[in-house]
Amino acid sequence: MDKSVFRPIQSQPIKSQQNRLPKVNHSKNNTFSLHLQQAIETNSKLTISKHAKERLHQRGITISESRWENIQEKVNEAKKMGVKDSLVLLDNAALIISAKNNTVITAMDRNEATSQIFTNINGTIVLE
Repeated sequence: MDKSVFRPIQSQPIKSQQNRLPKVNHSKNNTFSLHLQQAIETNSKLTISKHAKERLHQRGITISESRWENIQEKVNEAKKMGVKDSLVLLDNAALIISAKNNTVITAMDRNEATSQIFTNINGTIVLE
């Protein structure tokens, strides 16, 4: 019986155009980065739940667009500090906002809020 000897054949790798990675387009026109930026911007805006919209309407509470922007900025600040659910006190209203979801959960006028007990919040924002 003859013993076979295995000897691998040494060869050089073949360089071809297919092995090269495609160039990544880092321009501002990159659609993925545009979509990502839009998603981030959309995610940082406050949304108002159906329940909160009804409460605002029922109680006649109006909040200006500039005031909403101010509330949004403060909620984002609180979120960076680890706040998940917050009570936002305004001169005419009290809002419960989920900083985690950027959603206004409920709203009441300030007089009604004086007799309430707020639970499951871990931050308060006072805006006068």
